[in-house]
Amino acid sequence: MEAVLEQVEQLPALLAGARSALVRDWDSLTVDRALEWARYFQHVHDRFRTRPRLREVLGRRLRRAQSNPPLGFPHLGRCPQLLGLALLENRALPPTACRCLLHSLLQPPGREADPEPHSLALLARRKAASRLLALPSGPPRPAADMEPQLQAEAQLLLGRLREEGQEAEPAGESAGPPRWLSAVLEQLPMSRAVEVVAAALLEQGNCPDRAGDWDPAGNSLEGNWASAIGGKCVAGPLLSWLLGNKERFSAFCLFLPGSLLASLAGHYSQLSRPYLDLLTGCGSHLLYDPLQGRWIVSCPDKAVLSWEQLRERFTCLCQGSAVLKEQTQAALKLLKAQDGDFQVCGLSVWSDLLMEVEECLRKDAEY
Repeated sequence: MEAVLEQVEQLPALLAGARSALVRDWDSLTVDRALEWARYFQHVHDRFRTRPRLREVLGRRLRRAQSNPPLGFPHLGRCPQLLGLALLENRALPPTACRCLLHSLLQPPGREADPEPHSLALLARRKAASRLLALPSGPPRPAADMEPQLQAEAQLLLGRLREEGQEAEPAGESAGPPRWLSAVLEQLPMSRAVEVVAAALLEQGNCPDRAGDWDPAGNSLEGNWASAIGGKCVAGPLLSWLLGNKERFSAFCLFLPGSLLASLAGHYSQLSRPYLDLLTGCGSHLLYDPLQGRWIVSCPDKAVLSWEQLRERFTCLCQGSAVLKEQTQAALKLLKAQDGDFQVCGLSVWSDLLMEVEECLRKDAEY
């Protein structure tokens, strides 16, 4: 086993070499030899994928290499494709070696075609999609025009999470979210990252196997997420990514529209309480200006919601499911009571918010 571990430890060096200028000296024989090593690593993956302890040992040995991006046990199963992609993107690879590479990838030894889910065709489609989505968009486009791109990015993310879950499922692992998730999302501007995560959560929440109920007991979001993914529920890793960082979750709540946030809070009970807590924090930064006759933000330099935005978000929550409406109204009534239970405008932001929200609900009920 030690010999296998030592060999597996060479995978980061193999991929790094395929991305370097050293490939300018590679010939067809060198490419074949590199692909043979990649297929060997794939064989190691297939042999040990159902043995959790050995998976963990192999994954730990790969992580010890501190490669960039970090590698784990699932990468062993995609070695031929990862190596092929690295070489195809390397312009230093000579033409003859490139032709040999294409022939080997498109028709692996002993097979007519690659039936695996991580085939070259699938990787090529994803790479093409990511390049198209990354093209300069010119002038800002209307929100409606951005919808297809956002949906495509969300579907790519969901597809990758499902594959990761299928990798972990045979071994019955209960590890946390995949390490690559943060690395991928952090490459995007924060506002875009939270939009993609919200679109993925919304799409997953609208599926027949809704992910919002996969952890009804309120257990750790990271525990048993692999088994949840086995049932096509991939919300756990995304929720962990959001709730695991205060700044990230704040951006999620501040950048997205209130109607979308209310819909997600209705699907995922893990979001509703932290979202209400954030709204409460924003309300504490509002002061009543008697000259203007309105509530204003006391600290303009802070990233908080205005009175109008806060009112709209609480109203959207109360227009959601019965459980969400009850939870939101109970929170507002408790805040109002703690603030003095005033019935006069301008003395308590919570009294004023509760009155405005209830008035809006009354008007909705009349129509």
